[in-house]
Amino acid sequence: MLSDLRILHGPYLQDIMQQPAALERTCKMLAPSAALSKLIERVRQQEFARIVLTGMGSSFHALHPLTLELIRQRYTALAVETAELVHYQESFLDTPTLLIAVSQSGRSAEIVRLLEINQKRAAILAITNTPESLLAREADAGMVTSAGDEFSVSCKTYVCALLALKWFGDLLKSEDQQGKNELAMAPSAVATYLERWEDHVRELGALLNNIRHLFFVGRGPSLAAVGTGALIVKESTHFHAEAMSSASFRHGPIEMLNGETLVLVFSGDPKTAELNRRLVQDIRDRRGSAELVSAEASGQALRLPSAPRSISPVLEILPLQMITLALAVLTGREPGRFAFASKVTTTE
Repeated sequence: MLSDLRILHGPYLQDIMQQPAALERTCKMLAPSAALSKLIERVRQQEFARIVLTGMGSSFHALHPLTLELIRQRYTALAVETAELVHYQESFLDTPTLLIAVSQSGRSAEIVRLLEINQKRAAILAITNTPESLLAREADAGMVTSAGDEFSVSCKTYVCALLALKWFGDLLKSEDQQGKNELAMAPSAVATYLERWEDHVRELGALLNNIRHLFFVGRGPSLAAVGTGALIVKESTHFHAEAMSSASFRHGPIEMLNGETLVLVFSGDPKTAELNRRLVQDIRDRRGSAELVSAEASGQALRLPSAPRSISPVLEILPLQMITLALAVLTGREPGRFAFASKVTTTE
């Protein structure tokens, strides 16, 4: 069991613990501007042939739940990494396209190139944490989060972007007030989980001891946490983790099951929850190690707080943040201290 957690007491942990306040500030700022209302009306009138959602890193992964929601609302929507969009799919940058661009800084290298190439052809909705950024200035409409300054690894900015993106989907289907009421529950749900962060870290430390290979898997909206979780584990603790869909894990990686491999499976949306639970059992039947992340998880660290399903993507990242802290203690590394990366990536 982990006993000495002093290595964790730094700016990264502070950012994690500030997430409830960041979510509360962002929720209070969610109000449709004239420009946003005009853009939403254009979408409703089917002025756009497609909606392309774009970002990099955690900003890209955060787009997944909204992409699925737009498809459910029968819009033609696809998520594309900005780096791929500007170099290989630039034909999307035309007037029938609405771009939903997420960037914490609003000035990363790929976003800057996107704005240079687009030249106001495709309409842009910007979601950013930096209101004075190039992206915010060039966009047709914007939604500014209020995450505050962040040390390194995306945590506050990620959950606040999820909140803003979810609200945009609610606006499109004229359920903004009901949606906002549900989003307002996110800060307290996150705070409830984080109250016992030390217990979570110790519990996960015992689970992760002697583990060398980590897989995070899920389906549907849970792929946001899956992708972001693997990213933040690598960048915050220099420990390798892989993200994929639950179905993809069966197509080959299941061969890696051994005593040094742990698979975290997100129960996720009820539509596929049984498939995900079955995967956990199948892994255990093969003497592999697997745990389910859900509201009914056996361990408290992997148990999500009770909350509306609409804010599940915000809550699902929390156990993975705790994993970064547990791994930091196990490896003796200060979490979130970059050796090579920077908070804003300005080189392609």
